[in-house]
Amino acid sequence: MKTLVLFLALTAIHFVTNAQDTKGISITVTVPNVSSSDGAVLFGLYDEATFMKAAPIKSTKGEIKNGVAKITFTNIPAGEYGISCVHDANSNERMDFEENGMPKESYGVSNNNMSYGPPMWSDAKFEVGNEDLELEIRF
Repeated sequence: MKTLVLFLALTAIHFVTNAQDTKGISITVTVPNVSSSDGAVLFGLYDEATFMKAAPIKSTKGEIKNGVAKITFTNIPAGEYGISCVHDANSNERMDFEENGMPKESYGVSNNNMSYGPPMWSDAKFEVGNEDLELEIRF
């Protein structure tokens, strides 16, 4: 009988602690300096395998109000991530480029490290632990 009670107690503890782990974390991202209210800001959340190579793990569109776009990614497991965003001024759901390859629309990445050339994972990555995050990305 003691063994059964102990087993049930340990099983209950296991389910309670695992339920807390699977909740995930929220990442709120704000872009405070959007140049116009045209279109929207497109946000993508990436891991190392998908950053600048494939579709984001999660994506969303942020409405622009008074030059600010703000979104929240929810239920994000712990790990390393990077975020990129672009001001899709013409609402065509993609980043537009000049003939010479330069971007026509403003963009930014997490950690705000904007060097020449495409963003690098090592510059954009950040750690998600056990607390919600608030990030600011500037264009």
